[in-house]
Amino acid sequence: MTANVAVETTPEIPLWNDPSHPVSARVDALIGAMTLQEKIAQLYGVWVGASANGGEVAPHQHDMEEAVDLDALLPSGLGQLTRPFGTAPVDPALGALSLLRTQTRITSANRFGIPAVAHEECLAGFAAWGATAYPVPLSWGATFDPDVIRRMAAAIGRDMRAVGVHQGLAPVLDVVRDLRWGRVEETIGEDPYLVGTIGTAYVQGLESAGIVATLKHFVGYSASRAGRNLAPTSVGPRERADVLLPPFEMAIREGGARSVMHAYTDIDGIPSAADEKLLTGLLRDTWGFDGTVVADYFGIAFLKTLHGIAGDFADAAGAALTAGVDIELPTVKTFGAPLADAVAEGRVPESLIDRALRRVLTQKADLGLLDPDWSPVPPAFADADLDDPDALRGTIDLDSPANRELAREIAEKAVVLLANDGTLPLAAPRRIALVGPNAAEGTAVLGCYSFPQHVGVQHPEIPVGIELPSLGESLAAEFPDAEITVARGTGVDDGDLSGIAEAVDTARDADIVVVALGDRAGLFGRGTSGEGCDAESLALPGAQQELLNALLDSGTPVVTVLLAGRPYALGRAVEDSAAIVQSFFPGVGGTRAIAGVLSGRTAPSGRLPVSVPRGPGSQPATYLGARLAQASEVSNIDPTPAFGFGHGLTYTTFAWSGLTVDTEQASTDGEFTASLTVRNTGERSGTEVVQLYLHDPVASVVQPVQRLVGYTRLELAPGESRRVRVTVPADVASFTGRDGRRIVEPGELELRLSASSTDARLTTRVTLAGPVRELDHTRRFHAEFTVE
Repeated sequence: MTANVAVETTPEIPLWNDPSHPVSARVDALIGAMTLQEKIAQLYGVWVGASANGGEVAPHQHDMEEAVDLDALLPSGLGQLTRPFGTAPVDPALGALSLLRTQTRITSANRFGIPAVAHEECLAGFAAWGATAYPVPLSWGATFDPDVIRRMAAAIGRDMRAVGVHQGLAPVLDVVRDLRWGRVEETIGEDPYLVGTIGTAYVQGLESAGIVATLKHFVGYSASRAGRNLAPTSVGPRERADVLLPPFEMAIREGGARSVMHAYTDIDGIPSAADEKLLTGLLRDTWGFDGTVVADYFGIAFLKTLHGIAGDFADAAGAALTAGVDIELPTVKTFGAPLADAVAEGRVPESLIDRALRRVLTQKADLGLLDPDWSPVPPAFADADLDDPDALRGTIDLDSPANRELAREIAEKAVVLLANDGTLPLAAPRRIALVGPNAAEGTAVLGCYSFPQHVGVQHPEIPVGIELPSLGESLAAEFPDAEITVARGTGVDDGDLSGIAEAVDTARDADIVVVALGDRAGLFGRGTSGEGCDAESLALPGAQQELLNALLDSGTPVVTVLLAGRPYALGRAVEDSAAIVQSFFPGVGGTRAIAGVLSGRTAPSGRLPVSVPRGPGSQPATYLGARLAQASEVSNIDPTPAFGFGHGLTYTTFAWSGLTVDTEQASTDGEFTASLTVRNTGERSGTEVVQLYLHDPVASVVQPVQRLVGYTRLELAPGESRRVRVTVPADVASFTGRDGRRIVEPGELELRLSASSTDARLTTRVTLAGPVRELDHTRRFHAEFTVE
């Protein structure tokens, strides 16, 4: 007689959960097993807010969306969770617990156990309560240092990944075309090469931490008429190809970005969200991008409500899917019931849904979200007791000492000394008058997408969550023996003149005046800089110019300090200030960085990523202008800047010499190598930024007078010299010709080795010979520098 023996069997792992199979096979099997509703559910997000006590997230209500019933949605699955940390102030550990519990609910509710991708803003740091607020992207550009931005992005990504976030909505790769635009602070600068190199470094850092980087806004958002947010865009095909697109090309090819966000704008009547030639023809078929395209928030619905190219939300969904948009954000509006109805009615083919779904599921597989051992427990909870939420509170630090040190380093590298008559560094002043609306305001260092300014202002009862020393506090620490008297003078934008007389009296009693001017970041008109905070002119907001002029008349030397999101025209202060220091929303280490520059503890090394205008009404203007864009006798408007792109002073001097070129002629597929020596001729260490500009005197289409094609930072001790070599491929001289093809033409070029766009130190003329040569997106992007 044979005994009955119980045999344990392991249920067969479904193909889509089996990582031993190719991702493509897993995704195909999963799509084949899904109903239409389950497919569609993976193509949208839901805007949520983490629970303050660690419970499940709750849907976030917005005036542009209807209420969402999670209980009704989740059995079909869910593509994304929108900003679980970035919607309300929540302790990071309890936010992570809330996300964990929500992911458990999502996977339990749908029959395939697929979790959602959680995405967050990370434009100037992880936009979560208590997370480090780094300098804004305009300060990234001011560093001219891709390496430090790469390290910053990696640190941001590690913090996001530690609490269960998968995707970051950054960087912004829009090239500034009009300084009046409110979102200038979110950009990296006015030059596509600088934007491309710094933005690509950010992408590399974020992706190295396992976070999906999202390039935005594709494309043309920054080129709106009159600098108005979400306004019509007038861009020709060559401006789009040669100015606006290169940063995206670089970040995809060299950065490995896995997501792209379409822009709100239309170009020549075609909204980006419905532009198949852009999102499929160029992005995927030509450039080979194989990641996901996500909607800018509410952007698909805007095809109906703002652009008027769709009669209803079903038409909008179909237009976006056809163009190549894969995921609707921030929440379900057009990709829900309207899309399902459109498929049932034959208005939208199911094949379009399958195409988008394949990209979404491929990305989820790459993130490990389809693996059988996937766990909702994030790395930060590796050894935590998840049954005691109160004990978890305060256990996750998103503002670590290492983060703050990195933020300080970037802030210091981004401070730009615009002018100095020798007053700086300050030599132990006895009496300092600190004047201005940003003198005692800790949040003056924060941009619009920092958590305190973006979300925290809606919760004034909640502490800001991070240490934000004001400029007054930092100056007191920097000059402990000085008597510092603070006077507000006027507000950022209230136009109040009543405090100016007191400020002038304070100035007359001091040895030096430090006047802290600039912006207050906000959203949609609640600030002077930020999304929807566009400027009619580039005059300082409110009565700040009146305050500045009165201080300049006080008889006491004035150091003008700008804490701002854009450059402003400073009027007579350009000539009359003892010194001018520009800082673009420098984050948690910002006021200490400025104080260090004022004292001389640190040497200024930042360079302007955007030109500083001389007059308030000369926009739009950019150093990339062609000859007709320069000052002339036939117009009374002079666009010449007060300080040009790339400008920045130091506390030492540098001599440039010994320029040699290996050959004065190369073929249109060749290269040149130039060498020069840079020597620190001063008495203290300093940083020089060698910038290479290309001037093409004769071309078949109009070219900018010059454009940046390479740069390198040199840190030199007193008396130290370095030999710098730069290899300049003919590819960097390419441009879009008359027939829309990218070409290199034969002819003479001028290479300008410069300290800024307005300060060429050494120049040489070279010649390209041979036939016109056609290039594509695989061209060489860089003039490569080596330092010997």
